[in-house]
Amino acid sequence: MTPEALARLHAQAFSSTRTWSAAEFRDLLDQPGAILAGDDRAFALLRVTLDEAEILTIATAPAHRRKGLARKALAQAETAAQALGACVIFLEVAEDNTAARALYAQAGYAQIGRRPGYYLPKDAAPVAALVLRKAFAAR
Repeated sequence: MTPEALARLHAQAFSSTRTWSAAEFRDLLDQPGAILAGDDRAFALLRVTLDEAEILTIATAPAHRRKGLARKALAQAETAAQALGACVIFLEVAEDNTAARALYAQAGYAQIGRRPGYYLPKDAAPVAALVLRKAFAAR
């Protein structure tokens, strides 16, 4: 996917918050350890640094939600992160994002922290971020 396509899908998936531009996606993809998995319906973008991975964003087009596409992209990205040496993976998710929280719980992530007011929706009160972590099984 091109940075432009990623930005379009991200804007569809996160219409109530600030979305990322094509330039931001280009910069992230150019970073060492960047992993992009998925397709034009759903994608996961991660970054691996040493033995840790971070999920930067996962986006699914509204018309393609609840089809397992985000789960598939996440699993592909996790496999790629492990191949780059990641032993653990972290992310932040909006406290009110029940669909994403269910996805991460099903994938084995556990809450390790909470950041009040982390997300700033366009026309709503700030929302806390839950910090989640998953350790990969030793190989």
